[in-house]
Amino acid sequence: MNYLIGAFKPSCNISTTFSDAKNRKQVPVKKENGQTVMVPLFHSQENIAGQISIEPLQGKKVDHNGVKVELLGQIEMYFDRGNFYDFTSLVRELDVPGEIYERKTYPFEFSTVEMPYETYNGVNVRLRYVLKVTVTRGYAGSIIEYQDLVVRNYSPPPTINNCIKMEVGIEDCLHIEFEYNKSKYHLKDVIIGKIYFLLVRIKIKNMDLEIRRRESTGSGANTHVETETLAKFELMDGAPVRGESIPIRLFLSPYELTPTHRNINNKFSVKYYLNLVLVDEEDRRYFKQQEITIYRLQESS
Repeated sequence: MNYLIGAFKPSCNISTTFSDAKNRKQVPVKKENGQTVMVPLFHSQENIAGQISIEPLQGKKVDHNGVKVELLGQIEMYFDRGNFYDFTSLVRELDVPGEIYERKTYPFEFSTVEMPYETYNGVNVRLRYVLKVTVTRGYAGSIIEYQDLVVRNYSPPPTINNCIKMEVGIEDCLHIEFEYNKSKYHLKDVIIGKIYFLLVRIKIKNMDLEIRRRESTGSGANTHVETETLAKFELMDGAPVRGESIPIRLFLSPYELTPTHRNINNKFSVKYYLNLVLVDEEDRRYFKQQEITIYRLQESS
């Protein structure tokens, strides 16, 4: 019978207002219909409080079996669209069964909420937080309204952040050493490094450095892996010679990066890689890939 419910307009309007709406930062979020809306930003351990207003349409009343608000943290796999996995579920009962004749306002509060994961919208998965208001009804069908939230969590700078040193080699043809100044970067950081050519016996045409994001969802036979190239930075155009070195300086702030996510609720992971690409004059491509960790500093929100 669910298809019949959509044929009738809800008999009331539901709106949510947060207690600190004037001072709370708003961030843009793209909806499934392509529209961008501004959504309040929260962090783990914050209080989420405000008021929910229910206003019957003119000349109508709302008979209900109770009103409640839920704070939900959900993961949705796009290959299993419509099925949400709840990792956070908090409920506040707002009203007992009765009737609503005129605008009625209910205060609500969820105190010191544990929101361990960041909001994420990927290729095959999304993680979201929503306030779900339900006016429970019987035969007429319940009235449900959603209010999206965005959650971002900050990390302190790592106490250990080793540099990366690696080698690329083709026996008797090519030997390159490259290094990056560290292995963990915040979202507004700069990748600084250098490439050394120790042996060059093939004709290299150009060399690029790429930032790649690898999203893994599911597990076992149902694992889906998507790799995106988010940035491509030309390091060299032309043939290098033995003993030459090339500096690297790549700013991360222009790119839409997220923090690294490792095995989030056993559903998905998001990892980042620096991919060094060399192309010779016969258009053969040589790769060397290195994982890096991305984290969010408070001043980079």
